[in-house]
This record gives sequence, structure tokens and C-alpha cells, in this order.
Amino acid sequence: MTAKELIQAGKAVLGIEFGSTRIKAVLIDQEHKPIAQGSHEWENQLIDGLWTYSIEAIWKGVQDCYADLRKNVWEQYETEIESLGAIGISAMMHGYLPFKGNEILVPFRTWRNTNTGKAAAELSKLFVYNIPLRWSISHLYQAILNGEPHVKEIDYLTTLAGYIHWQITGKKVLGVGDASGMIPVDPQTKNYDAAMVEKFNKLVEPYGFSWKLEDILPKVLVAGDNAGFLTAEGASKLDVSGHLKAGIPVCPPEGDAGTGMTATNAVKQRTGNVSAGTSSFSMIVLEKELSKPNEMIDMVTTPDGSLVAMVHCNNCTSDLNAWVGLFRQYQELLGIPVDMNEVFGKLYNNALSGDPDCGGLISYNYFSGEPVTGLAEGRPLFVRSANDKFNLANFMRAHLYASVAVLKLGNDVLFKEEQVKVDRITGHGGLFKTKGVGQRVLAAALNSPISVMETAGEGGAYGMALLADFAINNSKGLNLADYLDSVVFKGVEGVEIAPTSEDVEGFNQYLDNYKACLPIERLSVSCKK
Repeated sequence: MTAKELIQAGKAVLGIEFGSTRIKAVLIDQEHKPIAQGSHEWENQLIDGLWTYSIEAIWKGVQDCYADLRKNVWEQYETEIESLGAIGISAMMHGYLPFKGNEILVPFRTWRNTNTGKAAAELSKLFVYNIPLRWSISHLYQAILNGEPHVKEIDYLTTLAGYIHWQITGKKVLGVGDASGMIPVDPQTKNYDAAMVEKFNKLVEPYGFSWKLEDILPKVLVAGDNAGFLTAEGASKLDVSGHLKAGIPVCPPEGDAGTGMTATNAVKQRTGNVSAGTSSFSMIVLEKELSKPNEMIDMVTTPDGSLVAMVHCNNCTSDLNAWVGLFRQYQELLGIPVDMNEVFGKLYNNALSGDPDCGGLISYNYFSGEPVTGLAEGRPLFVRSANDKFNLANFMRAHLYASVAVLKLGNDVLFKEEQVKVDRITGHGGLFKTKGVGQRVLAAALNSPISVMETAGEGGAYGMALLADFAINNSKGLNLADYLDSVVFKGVEGVEIAPTSEDVEGFNQYLDNYKACLPIERLSVSCKK
């Protein structure tokens, strides 16, 4: 079928992902190639000291994103989307969405919040397992410690992906990868760790809540499981034009980590991927458990339940993008037409001509707190001394290095301390859109070859579409890793860049300077303005 015929037959597959700064929809064909897309730009809000998106913004955003997809389909194929082969919903992982009935009890608390330190520390000790600040269980227990009255009313707790899925299908379920960031999952049972659930229930028993933890969490599903169908109400929530019909299969909702692994064919053991956009994270699929818990390493799972070591960094390209925006404004002042792809391309490629150690320049890209380096808050900060080599190439290179510096610190634990082995690391996300640049920077940081596929810029929405496709088209009964290998990515070769010794040495020198000057960042955070 042509793309138009496929859409008219209702066989195209849709993935939607709620990212931190953009909601994106990707429509794929039977050969797993993107044939249309839509997007909506949005930003979180800092309200009462907590990062949030309103329920109104969530629905306005996805409706605008879907309308943009419809527009893109019409412009290319002069046809409407009436039905689809399958739909998948993914979103930024974890955070806190507690409900009583259909009513959210407090504004959505996103992954970006770092107010859960006491809860995370106590739970990590109780479980003998690293519990990150952003996980749902940390938010829940912190709300209990804070004496927040809404906790006693909770009858359902979910993630953003789980919430959207529930609203469009009526099903209170969650993909295992996203579920593993609510409370740890047992890789053997592919369900919440029963011992930890019991420990938590005993911990909060004195508070006298009417609920048990297992009663308020979504049901855990693995990739390929039946997760329900689009309801008539759900269809109208996505497509306000009324063209989209009910009855479409909707696969288990996932977090952006799982969709990143899927989009980069990094679900098998000894494979890994790095997603780099507003935030960044690396995912290495493990052959065995780590020797001990480490606060820099989050343990999650693939969408089919295999154990994954995740290094999550709250900050990646936001500060870099802000500086590029400054150069755009300068270009506009000169009266020169602005093509942002060209601006990014020129600045990024010019950075490669800079000194390998950035001439001594340092950037801290901390728009928000960064748990890996122990900062509860952030201040974007550029640091240089009078003797440093201050030029445009070094300036941009320093900001590119900063976008993966914290990621490097976490991965050193895996590769140097835990001796984790990996055969292939693939990059995807906005940092890799300018061909070869982000890839070379990451290769230097991790001292490892980095592959990027043609779909690298499509990101998690593409990965979610692949998971939706797996749920309906896996006629051979393959596991997810084999399906990706032998069906989706068969014959697809990524472009690999290996690190040079000069780049690796330069990045390490930059990182030494970065670590030595971290007290400057900490001091800037302590200075309230």
C-alpha cells in the first residue's frame, strides 16, 4: 500500500509522546517508516515551588499535537485519519499524579522536582535499593511525611502516560518499564517487587490510610499485552474534529526511557542507548544485577521486563538552546532571515574546530536541580578565567560538553566500578539532529563508539509507535528484542563514530575542570535572588 492507502485503510500506527518541551505524534507505515508527524510546544510551570503541567495544558497540548498531525496528513496525502491500526501513549517518566475518582488531588508533580530527598533516602535504606527523587513512591512518601491531607483520599496513583491511557481507554494499566519507576519491579515476576510493597505498607501502617499500596497502583503489563481499546470518549479527547473512530487497539503505555530503547533497537542485553534532549539519560541493558545500590544509578526495566541500569540527568540541552536563541536574536537584529536548523548546524559544527578541552571554558547547564551532582536547585552558569581561550568555537564546545558531563559521571560508575560490558550504544533525541556533532561529543565523553540511526531525531514518539505495532503485528510470537532485530531494524545500519584519543583526553580535562569548579555552582544556588 501507498502511505495514503494505508491511512485510508486505517492501518497506519500512531505513537504519541509527552516530552518535557514538546508533545510529538509519529505515524508509521507497515515498513515501520515515519509517514507523518505532528507536534505541540509546551513548558512546565513552577507553581508554589513545584514544577507542574496543568490538566488543561495536557489535554490542550495533545489535541493541538493531534490536529497538527491531521494537518500534516492532509497536506501530504489529502486524506483524513478515520481509524488506525494501533495507538501507543508514552510520556516523561515518573512524577506524581494522585486521583480520587477522576479528580486529581494535587497538581501533577513532574520528574523535575527535587523536594523528595528525605523520602527517597529513607526508602532507599528501607528497600536496600536506590530510590530516585523523581520516582512516584518518593513523591507519595514525601507527601505522607509532609502531612499532606490529600494522601488519605487517594484511590489511584499513576504516571502521565498511565493517566492519558486511562482516560482514552478506561484501563488503569501501565507498561512495565514505566511501572518500574513507580516502585521497583521484580524482573522475574514482571510485577511490582512484592517484598518492597509489603515493607512500604508496614512503614505507613501507623498513618491509618484506608488503602494498601498495591490497591492504588496501575496493573503492570509487558510489551505486546492487550491494554484495551480507544473509547468514543477517548477518541474525542484526542481528535476534537470528530473524525477518529473508537475501537482502535491501544498498547501498554510506557515511559520515555522505554520508547528510547525501542527506537534505538537497544532492548537486548549488552546494548544501550542515550536519549539527549531537555533531560538526558543512558540505558544499559544488564546481564546481571549490580554489586550494590548506587545513588547515581536507577534500576528500571525494558518494555518487556529486562533489568536496565539508568543514569538520569535532569538537565541537558535547555541552556544550550537558550544560548543558540541568543545568536538567533542577533541575526534578527542584522535583518538576516533565520533558519534555526542552519543556526544550530553552523554553531554545532563550528564547535568541532575548538580546542579539545574547550580552552578552559566551563558551562553548568543546571536549569533545575541535578541529583547526580547533589544539587537540589540549579542556576545556569558559564565560567571562565582571564587566561582561558574565549572564542565562539570553544564557547559552543563547552556547552555541548556540559550537556553530557553529568551523564559521563554516572556512566563511569557502570563501566569503571561495576565493569559492565556493552556491545553497542545508540544515540537519539534532539542533541543528535545536527549530523555527527552530538555523536562525536558523546563518543568522547563515554570513550565508546556511538551509533545514530536515520530515525534519531524522531525520538520516543517513534519508539512508542513501534511498541504499538509490536502489539498488533507480532504474528510470529517473537519477543520484543528479536522483533526489533529481525523485523523492524533488519538491514538498517546506523552511522557509527568512534572516539579519538585527542577528543577523549580533551573531554577528561574539561571534566576535571568541571568537577573542580562545582563549588561555584553550589555557591550560586545558595545565593537567592
